Amino acid sequence: MNMHFLELKKRIIYCFFFVIIVFFSLFYHSDVLYDIFSHPIVKYLNGNNLIATKITSIFFVPLKLSFIISIVISLPYIMTHFWIFISPGLYSSEKKTLFPFLIFSSILFYIGLLFAFYIVLPIAISFFISNTPSNVIVMADISSYIDFMFTIMLSCGIGFQTPIVINFIIKVNLFSKKELSDRRPYIIVMAFIIGMLLTPPDVISQIMLALPIWLLFELGLILTK
Repeated sequence: MNMHFLELKKRIIYCFFFVIIVFFSLFYHSDVLYDIFSHPIVKYLNGNNLIATKITSIFFVPLKLSFIISIVISLPYIMTHFWIFISPGLYSSEKKTLFPFLIFSSILFYIGLLFAFYIVLPIAISFFISNTPSNVIVMADISSYIDFMFTIMLSCGIGFQTPIVINFIIKVNLFSKKELSDRRPYIIVMAFIIGMLLTPPDVISQIMLALPIWLLFELGLILTK
């Protein structure tokens, strides 16, 4: 038991230092990060820049941005150490089942992030700004924008785990493939409820997450034997 705890401690320390190294590397280039992640909204501001309504935002927003991105970049490394830690205690059949789940889940998570950044976020921002009254000048706060952006990206990353969830439900016999297929109308409604709960309170973001969840549900049924 003590050796098991020491092994866990070692893996956590490895992951911690890896994240810290990535974080400081990113924070050193935080201006570049800011330019990249502010692009979806800056191009719609008609020459205006994002503003900081709090003096502390000037420092803490790049810090927050660098930290979150460092976690995202470090996920494969963290998952590798997670696998190294748990694999000795698994049967061969369990390893063959779990390992593809971890790989596929990670890939879907990153696809969800990219989908959010390149598709959902620009559409949502364009919708809001295009509906701005003519006598109002849009001056978005940097902190609010970063929170809005990461909420959508994380929501899509989680929502894109749908095929994994469907596969798991069928594998553990909670529902059969036919039972889930028969419940498709309820799944579609649930997809829109999840979209409503995970995204900011706007219809565009909710729909843009709900539709992929529905399609990924169908993909999960197709891929599950």
